Amino acid sequence: MKKNFARVNTPLPGPKASLLLERRKNIVPKGISNGIPTFISSAKGAILTDVDGNTFIDFAGAIGCINVGHCHPKVTNALHEQIQQYVHPGFNVMMYEPYILLAEKLAEIAPGPYEKQVMFANSGAEAVENAVKIARKYTGRQGIVVFQRGFHGRTLLAMTMTSKVHPYKFGFGPFAPEIYKAPYPYPYRRPQGMSVEEYSQHVIQEFKTFLLGDVAPETIAAVVMEPVQGEGGFIIPPSSFVQGISEICKKHNILFIADEIQTGFSRTGKYFAMEHFGIIPDLITVSKSLGAGMPISGVIGRKEIMERSNPGELGGTFAGNPLGCRAALAVLDIIEKENLNQRGMEIGKILMERLQRLMNQYDIIGEVRGLGAMCAIEFVTSKKEKEPNPAIVKSIIGEAYGRGLVTLNAGLHGNILRFLMPLAITDQQLTEGLDILEEAIEAVAT
Repeated sequence: MKKNFARVNTPLPGPKASLLLERRKNIVPKGISNGIPTFISSAKGAILTDVDGNTFIDFAGAIGCINVGHCHPKVTNALHEQIQQYVHPGFNVMMYEPYILLAEKLAEIAPGPYEKQVMFANSGAEAVENAVKIARKYTGRQGIVVFQRGFHGRTLLAMTMTSKVHPYKFGFGPFAPEIYKAPYPYPYRRPQGMSVEEYSQHVIQEFKTFLLGDVAPETIAAVVMEPVQGEGGFIIPPSSFVQGISEICKKHNILFIADEIQTGFSRTGKYFAMEHFGIIPDLITVSKSLGAGMPISGVIGRKEIMERSNPGELGGTFAGNPLGCRAALAVLDIIEKENLNQRGMEIGKILMERLQRLMNQYDIIGEVRGLGAMCAIEFVTSKKEKEPNPAIVKSIIGEAYGRGLVTLNAGLHGNILRFLMPLAITDQQLTEGLDILEEAIEAVAT
């Protein structure tokens, strides 16, 4: 096929990358994983260039951090302007306006008619941990309910809340107490003969039983839910399930926390994925694409909940760094001016139409699913057996990057191919990337 964007002219790794890789092996622990054996030289929009001059179409977006694209000029200009003024006075020492501006903007766009407050941290895991602290402080309860296959981070508490044992939890215990895992629907793997709605009601009933057999609702501070499970495999719950859990929370005065770290900021075609389900969370955690690559995260919540914590109980040394705040303000301006919510829906439509054709063609594709541009393919041994097929996903990823496409897997078994391309990707780049993907699948499936 003729390629206009992806060009791999050397073996991977190339000669310059090979030298860097040897240095990496000596100085960086193997516990830090890498998806592709090369080193970046530059990036723009949805195109990555490595140190050997190879170019790649980016379908990974730094695991969902680059919705507005790599090095968007509005972001880089904002960073250049800010770095000339001040870099880090420390908000808890001397405050600065970008923190206030960003908090005001997030409170404005977050769902819910009530007054809101916003605090900032550095990473998604920190946002989750602070949301838990806030919920516990407000309710006076300790229990936190998360869901099977959920991912919330790698710090001690967030790791405890995460489901996948390898590689995130094995050997790292003991874990934090008062964390409980509840059932979460997986529509593709529902019992045979059961409709999606019947299945949804079945899992809601399992949740009610969970509150009888595992933890009393009177002791639960919050339920934490990803609107679409990210690392868990891009699993989209039925709306009735999300709404049912929300109603149970209201009945028992349990806070509902939406973990929007991977789903937020136009990835699903809306600012926040919970908007698809008609749910107004009590607290929302945000990070990843909020900063376009700058480390910033936050918790958005109802004012009466957020205000319960006393001075010094929240925050951190670098929390809400001015550079992160300025980058995030630029991101929100880009989303609005370039209509990235609509673009997320357009990309999702193109993806799902193409992936559906692939599913009809290959028996190893069990399901394709998506919400906006948060789409995935589930690979199985066969449509009939539905056995997870991680080996073929690993092979496809290798074939893809050898042809100039960067992709990611997901799921407990690693058998999901997920798509997190920058929403700044052009139609031509998207089409070429999908052509490469199709070549990669054909190479391993035949």
